[in-house]
Amino acid sequence: MARALSPLRLFAAALLACASSQALAQEAADLLLTNGEVVTMDPDHPFASAVAVRDGRIVAVGGAELSEAYTAPETIDLAGRTLMPGFIDTHIHIIGQAPRAIAAGKARSIAQLQEMVRAKARELGPGEWITGYGWDEAQMAEGRNPLRADLDAAAPDNPVALTRAGHHSIVGNSLALAKAGIDAQTPDPEHGLIERGADGVPNGLVRERTDLFLSHVPPATSEEMKPSWTAELMALLPLGITSLMEALSTIDDEPVDKGGLAPEKRGAVHTWRQFREIYAAHGTELPRTTMYIVYPGAERLKRFPWRTGHGDDRLKIGPIGEAPGVDGGFTGPTAWTLADYKGMEGFRGRLAIEPDALEEMVRTSRDLGWQMGIHAIGDAAIERLIDVYAAALDEKPLEDHRWFSSHLTMLPPEATLETMAAHGIWGAAQPNFLYNLEGRYQQTLEGRALTHINPLGSPLRHGVKMVLGSDNLPIGPLYGVYVAVTRKAESGTAYAREEEDVSRMAALAMYTREAAYLSFDEDNRGTITPGKFADLVVLDRNLLTVPEEEILATKVDLTLVDGKVLYRR
Repeated sequence: MARALSPLRLFAAALLACASSQALAQEAADLLLTNGEVVTMDPDHPFASAVAVRDGRIVAVGGAELSEAYTAPETIDLAGRTLMPGFIDTHIHIIGQAPRAIAAGKARSIAQLQEMVRAKARELGPGEWITGYGWDEAQMAEGRNPLRADLDAAAPDNPVALTRAGHHSIVGNSLALAKAGIDAQTPDPEHGLIERGADGVPNGLVRERTDLFLSHVPPATSEEMKPSWTAELMALLPLGITSLMEALSTIDDEPVDKGGLAPEKRGAVHTWRQFREIYAAHGTELPRTTMYIVYPGAERLKRFPWRTGHGDDRLKIGPIGEAPGVDGGFTGPTAWTLADYKGMEGFRGRLAIEPDALEEMVRTSRDLGWQMGIHAIGDAAIERLIDVYAAALDEKPLEDHRWFSSHLTMLPPEATLETMAAHGIWGAAQPNFLYNLEGRYQQTLEGRALTHINPLGSPLRHGVKMVLGSDNLPIGPLYGVYVAVTRKAESGTAYAREEEDVSRMAALAMYTREAAYLSFDEDNRGTITPGKFADLVVLDRNLLTVPEEEILATKVDLTLVDGKVLYRR
């Protein structure tokens, strides 16, 4: 005869049954992030404290109840930290460093730059080209541009050509000038400017035509460059960037019958094919990338079999842009403006493409089904680009084109903003320029053109949609957010804050939700919403509430792509 269970045993059995029932009711997840300040960027559900992730996607957003509803092998206790969608930078250049290059962007004085050049000359030996990217006179202790004489002193037996941050200027030494065929009698090249000293002799600086030097440099092989490009992509993860739009890529190494060029005609810019190889090998370790494609000309573009959107969730083709651009930039200075440059009567920068060529590029790209994202810095350039865009869209309306003006650095005429709004043309801006390029702006602009540089408030009030990126000056999204909110340059001076600033939530949206829209990815990224990729960033403080001056001090603690931690501070 079976013995009856004691009351204590009955109670224990009931607890076990209850626990088993609860376990059966829990859904499986791969990761739980709990106990945080979750800023979802989803207008319908803007805030939460916990997120569940499964198979690389967000499955639930809520509060403490998610710990009861889901079981996961890994839980990250946010301990009050902020969880946001990963930043999406809509304009980055992945530059890489060839074996013959120096890290010129790290130089904080011309003397330090010279020492880098000397060391590379010793490494390579006489006669070999030395290159590098990223120097910035504003970061130099001497407060000036490096010149021909500086490089001659460092490497008299090597041709040297160093590109300024932003790609609009390059400086060469005497051997480099000789190889480029540049002397006192050389006229300014088309769409470029050769700077000269008081004696009329070139001082080594060339604006907007870096090719005058670089076309003579033996190109690095793809195999030499791919490790550097891969490292640069990985270096974006500590900045909280989970997606980017790479702004200067070509189709040069495609088969000739598919739009490519013969090997001897290819440029040094990286290609769609090379990035496919990088992502085939390392894609799950990298941010997602959408690639701008340099316009190759009508016939080559017609032969190329793919269009905007081709690819996958890790790597795909984006717009035709940003080259050839409508103008240059203020680091030249060759941005094309409606008014004279400060102290330079009659000089308004330079148009970088003939009007007929611009119209042909836009119409050909439109007819072949491409998104457009052409470079325009000065207000005259922006006005011209928008007029050409609008005429092409009026001629052949497109329902969901998502064309944009890349940069929108100056505030264009009100009529231009109205045209942009009416035609659904976006602006892809870099407010961080104000932080980094304040000195250049003060040298070249005055009045309203200066105070309203890198505008956001005015375009938004006119109904123009805006997104943010960096153009590498500098890359960190926190600089863009800080300047968008405060309108402050590195000096602390605020420029037209009341008219051109935006709220913190708006700034973050332009770096997340709105940026996803620009690359046709709004269904998969940009907000913390069930069903979207778990591309997330954990910050050590809340950008919506910290004092303004702490925005730049914010640290990225974790960066996740597909729910996998790819960076941990």
